[in-house]
Amino acid sequence: MSDQQQGEKTDFTVKPHQGSKVKKVIGIVSGKGGVGKSLVTSLLAVTMRRQGYSTAILDSDLTGPSIPKAFGITEKAGGGKEGIYPVKSKSGIGIMSINLLLPTDTDPVVWRGPILAGTVKQFWSEVIWGDVDYMFIDMPPGTGDVPLTVFQSLPLDGIIIVTSPQELVSMIVTKAVKMAEMMNIPILGIVENMAYFQCPSCQQQHNIFGESHIEDIAGSHGLEVLARLPIDPQLSQACDNGAIEEYQAVGLERAAEILKAMEGK
Repeated sequence: MSDQQQGEKTDFTVKPHQGSKVKKVIGIVSGKGGVGKSLVTSLLAVTMRRQGYSTAILDSDLTGPSIPKAFGITEKAGGGKEGIYPVKSKSGIGIMSINLLLPTDTDPVVWRGPILAGTVKQFWSEVIWGDVDYMFIDMPPGTGDVPLTVFQSLPLDGIIIVTSPQELVSMIVTKAVKMAEMMNIPILGIVENMAYFQCPSCQQQHNIFGESHIEDIAGSHGLEVLARLPIDPQLSQACDNGAIEEYQAVGLERAAEILKAMEGK
């Protein structure tokens, strides 16, 4: 093998459907499950949509999809020889999730890694997304096949790390940061979910999951904390009722500023 061949790198990038024009692609990641990636993904799409942008969600968490439920979507995705069309939410957010293709939402996805990874690439290359200003990719936790596929094959413009004020948070954030650095993907900042609970009677904040150290952790990596989202029963109820687009107290204003600053870059 020649030196030139040894130095060549395999190109894993996948071209989008010819009917898609996506300006910015943002990955929502975490080193562990249960911290609210799908919630933050949904809220980011809703926030940018309210500001007049065309937004979409590619749900790459194939074994634990929850995006359609939060938006109250029960219809299935349709299409034809030309490709698949995402399902539109009430406010016009384009959504593609494995649950929109399965006969019933409760059917388990018992697939091995390569099939999961291939499906995510199909969501990018075979779905007719149309004109999208911001696409948010809800990623499964960890650093396995699907996250690696997204990092390598899709044109990520940046990622947002989601975490919570629980034990081992420093290690979890560090894993996500190191993976992004390995793949040369910009990190836009960190969102801490379930940061506190504010009593509706006395307005006092309670640290249900312990004291937050997110500012120190973010500082150690040179990152910005974009938001600290509280535990809000109204938000949980909105998700359960498929009405996340009606939830008003979002708290992602700084994240929206960062995203809007990416225009034209």
